Amino acid sequence: MTKPIRWGILGAAKFAREHMAPAIHAAKGAELAAIATSDPAKAEPFRAFAPAMAVHASYDALLADPSIEAVYIPLPNHLHVEWTLKALAAGKHVLTEKPICLKAPEIAQIIAARDAAGLLAAEAYMIVHHPQWQRARDLVQSGAIGRLVQVDGVFSYDNRADPGNIRNKADTGGGGIYDIGVYTYGSARFVTGAEPEALHCRMQQENGVDTWAQVTGTMAGPMGRFAYSAITSMRMHNRQEMNFHGEKGVIRLTAPFNANVFAEAQLELRAGMSVTTERWPGVNQYVLQVQNFGDSIRNGTAYPCPLEFTHGTAAMIDKAFAGAEVFALT
Repeated sequence: MTKPIRWGILGAAKFAREHMAPAIHAAKGAELAAIATSDPAKAEPFRAFAPAMAVHASYDALLADPSIEAVYIPLPNHLHVEWTLKALAAGKHVLTEKPICLKAPEIAQIIAARDAAGLLAAEAYMIVHHPQWQRARDLVQSGAIGRLVQVDGVFSYDNRADPGNIRNKADTGGGGIYDIGVYTYGSARFVTGAEPEALHCRMQQENGVDTWAQVTGTMAGPMGRFAYSAITSMRMHNRQEMNFHGEKGVIRLTAPFNANVFAEAQLELRAGMSVTTERWPGVNQYVLQVQNFGDSIRNGTAYPCPLEFTHGTAAMIDKAFAGAEVFALT
């Protein structure tokens, strides 16, 4: 029997507690073996499903633990590059929350460190592991909706009541584009294989971070050239969907990013006069992500979201910020 991968987590973040730690525990071939936190009380909720888990008082102490093979990093955005590089230097495979960097050129450092160490390093871009996105890609690329004309999406939530949230702080790499633009931008790239040609961004800001942004432009790739538009916001009611609109049909994903949290994952295909809906109740994309990560380590299976793909989304984010028009609603 293949030995399970022993995982450690840097920090006791809420997202790790609610999603990734349970996913590591539930995934085949994985074991949640350690967490690093200076406050032992923050580790207690993790013990509910990993009672034998070790607790290290510092991130460095966890990285020095020889029994830990892979590390998950859910730290604030501005710390991702630093601790990803430290984890690789310590000989650990590393899965880092998105965005793995705040500027695309920083990924070159991580790729170089990954290659030098012979380890797996990746951004925790969980949606590409979900079958709804693999199905969307297959349908679009097989011509199910004809020539692709437009891709549009929206991802919004409202966290104005929590000004201390790291997403509302510039010094921690906050802002809606870094937090959720990675989904509206990266998912279009994943399905179509296209890259942006020209983008224009209009945004509203508070305290130095974007709280609403609209990106429009064109993308081009194997599917040809098509129009692109996306809205992200941290000041609007919860909404998320992605649409791929062709000459002969439309594909709509109704819970594209937080499947089974926002709503059930569904793909609606409208072609001609017919409408078909596919559903994936109960599929956990975080578990699939951990399992795919482990398969890549143990079996050499190609990882669905390598850093080279991540670099393209980071470059698209950089392009969106470049020359962005900032305005205020009065």
